[in-house]
Amino acid sequence: MAVKIITDSLGDIPPKVAEKLGISVVPIHILFGKKVYRDGIDMTPEQFYGKLQGSRTLPTTLVPPLEVFVEKYDKLDKGADGILVLTSSHKLSASYRAALQAKEMRKGHCPLEVLDSTWIVTGHGLIVIAAAKAAKSGAGLEKLMDLTRKNISRVDTRMIFDTLEYLRKGGRIGKAKAFLGSMIKVNHILGIKDGEVVPFARERSRAKVMDYLYDFVTSFSRIEEMAIEDATTPDEAEILAEKINDKFPKERIYRAKIGPAVGTHVGPRALGVAVLGDRE
Repeated sequence: MAVKIITDSLGDIPPKVAEKLGISVVPIHILFGKKVYRDGIDMTPEQFYGKLQGSRTLPTTLVPPLEVFVEKYDKLDKGADGILVLTSSHKLSASYRAALQAKEMRKGHCPLEVLDSTWIVTGHGLIVIAAAKAAKSGAGLEKLMDLTRKNISRVDTRMIFDTLEYLRKGGRIGKAKAFLGSMIKVNHILGIKDGEVVPFARERSRAKVMDYLYDFVTSFSRIEEMAIEDATTPDEAEILAEKINDKFPKERIYRAKIGPAVGTHVGPRALGVAVLGDRE
């Protein structure tokens, strides 16, 4: 037996990667009009962005019912030495609180711990992937918690937006509200600090954005894992992977799609890169 890993879908972990590493994903729910969709299950990213761009009604995200977490806990309990639940930042999602509440409702008895990664999108995803790899190698629950706490400070991410309206309307804009109000068409570069969205830079062209992201990656002296994700621009994701290839082999880069739950708040044409590594 081994420690089992559970996370929410806000890490945008590629489904094949989650399956290979045995990561159980609790889908965030999306309320679009009068219908509720489960992230990554009921609607593909392509279907979501098509619907988003053609709709006057903006979707909202909902934390899954507690019973969904409880069901995951009890299902994995019998075959596990322990369960580690890694959720995205509690400042951006209610998953952490729901996971803790569900812990008190479960019927199982194996050790179970809930940790807030303080990250979201593939920054969160890389932390989960690292924990899952260690669990498959036989690491115990305490060791996995120590590893995760260390990795939280070793992750960083940047994401490009050509509009901040989705973040603003979804109430997730955080300190990036300083970028609102500009009449100039720019690409906004945001990241995460202490669990919330913060602004880093603005560039007029996508070419300049690619240079910024390359410089961001090269600021790491050692890279353990990397992920690139896009909403509707896979060509840009490929260009970025090619550009970074001299720093980190592109075949080792996780390629992810920004799913409906995150897409609700970032909109189409968002592009991001996340790195797990060191800047020594």
